[in-house]
Amino acid sequence: MSEKGLIVGIDLGTTYSLVSVLKGGEPTLIHNGLGQVLTPSAVSLTDDGGVLVGAPARARATTHPTRTALSFKRDMGTEKVYDLGLKKFTPQELSAMVLASLRKDAEAALGESVTEAVVTVPAYFGDLQRQATRDAGAIAGLTIERIINEPTAAVLAYGLHERERELRAVILDLGGGTFDVTVLEIIEGVIEIQSSAGDARLGGDDFDAALAERIARRVMADQRIDARNDPRAWARLLRSCEDAKKRLSDANDTAIVLTDVPVGAGRTIHIEARLSRDDAESEWTPLLERMKTPILRALRDSNLTPEKIDEVLLVGGSTRLPCVARLAAQIFGKLPSRKLPPDEAVAMGAAVQAGLKRADRAIDDLVVTDVAPFTMGIATSTSFGGTRIAGVFSPILERGTVIPASRVKSFATVDDLQTAIHVEVYQGEHSLCCDNQKLGEYEVKGLRAAPAGEESIDVRFTYDLNGILEVETTVHATGKKATMVLERTPGRLTSKQIEAARKEMERLKFHPRESLPNATALARADALFVELSGPERENLGHAIATFRAALETQNDSHIAALRDQLIQVVASYRHG
Repeated sequence: MSEKGLIVGIDLGTTYSLVSVLKGGEPTLIHNGLGQVLTPSAVSLTDDGGVLVGAPARARATTHPTRTALSFKRDMGTEKVYDLGLKKFTPQELSAMVLASLRKDAEAALGESVTEAVVTVPAYFGDLQRQATRDAGAIAGLTIERIINEPTAAVLAYGLHERERELRAVILDLGGGTFDVTVLEIIEGVIEIQSSAGDARLGGDDFDAALAERIARRVMADQRIDARNDPRAWARLLRSCEDAKKRLSDANDTAIVLTDVPVGAGRTIHIEARLSRDDAESEWTPLLERMKTPILRALRDSNLTPEKIDEVLLVGGSTRLPCVARLAAQIFGKLPSRKLPPDEAVAMGAAVQAGLKRADRAIDDLVVTDVAPFTMGIATSTSFGGTRIAGVFSPILERGTVIPASRVKSFATVDDLQTAIHVEVYQGEHSLCCDNQKLGEYEVKGLRAAPAGEESIDVRFTYDLNGILEVETTVHATGKKATMVLERTPGRLTSKQIEAARKEMERLKFHPRESLPNATALARADALFVELSGPERENLGHAIATFRAALETQNDSHIAALRDQLIQVVASYRHG
């Protein structure tokens, strides 16, 4: 154990997650049990109640869609529950399983226990989602004292080698489920985040779904078939469209072929469709238009015009789409760059932040500031012409404020003899609270029964480096202070619920890390078996059965040899 304790950096992504550590002043990505740095953010339950995390779980999404959870990061901070047949899970619990898997990978690679991590979240994640991320870490047995915005993490990785330059740059981070924009300036080794904006529900998943909707609309609707009615049909269509999207990053056209697609009542159909890059980009036009809004907002908040930007950096796997790079070039008038691996930049920056937290001497000259991505305030009432209008949003801490920050405003009673004030906390940019996101509510009691306007309170918002909000109230007349824990917060777990979830996770039967290659090979072969027909399907079925029989022998060398054979068969049909 190092003198100041080991801290890892984790990019907890919508589609893929990564874990990293700072070594010798440089971020190092840690490999999982398959020898890969990308671990799918996927969880699947087997028939016997076993839990698969990562690659084998993702492969089962097409064969066992009702037993598999994907993209649950999008639902962090909500009350959604994932029903995987044998058991139900919250988004926090599913994320905790991914975090625990990454933790085991780090411990295997580093040879010591890991109990603390810096975890990244989208810049446009609000307070509820950040608190949920911290809860997920607690369930996984990880202390997450530092949460960092994904584009800020990318900035740290980028700025690590740009400390001597002076420039203004924009980070466009398009991942599997979220889109963030960050404007920054580097001056004399100080990285200053000037603004952040984004869309917490826009990412590569939406590009996949747009293609799937096109195929369903043009191919399946002719036969009066709704692909969404069958989870397996929709899962297979989504996966095929994801593969097609990736191929269209390099090719001008591709084919989507699906055999024996179940459509109900024991019927199956064959789907075959050609898809050109132009066709795909036509379907993606609304998504590209949505990307423009946060880009322009971030520029406006930083008081900059596109021509004042020196460099545009693309981060996130979905920025590989040519139309995304073209959009950036059109807005900024210059070609964007990928100086860092798009899938790895955020994790690399998380390792740098972990090093900063440990006061690593190799990077002690690196300084970064960040800003609040949202405006936060409370609901108030106002009167006009004798009519009271409730639910007016009164900002206390504005977006773009450099954090950590603390802001206070005073508010008075509106009714005679009022002895309590009901405080509702919101985040957002609209003038009415109903159009913003509610973070919670509470009562401030103990006010004197006095005429309206004579009793008042201070409401202080303190926003820390993790993007976590603390609310403090002070009654003017008595000086009584209270640090409020926001109540009725959707999706937030209590300490008892976290402890119960942690104990329940300990009881789950996770697939051993050392057998991950076997589970992954089988899951990927099973997923391909669904797609094939004729002699190819028969040959693959024989390879699967042979490998399953080998697993019963517990002969490691025999199992490894037949696993390699199975992987080769799968690869030949995947690319044949």
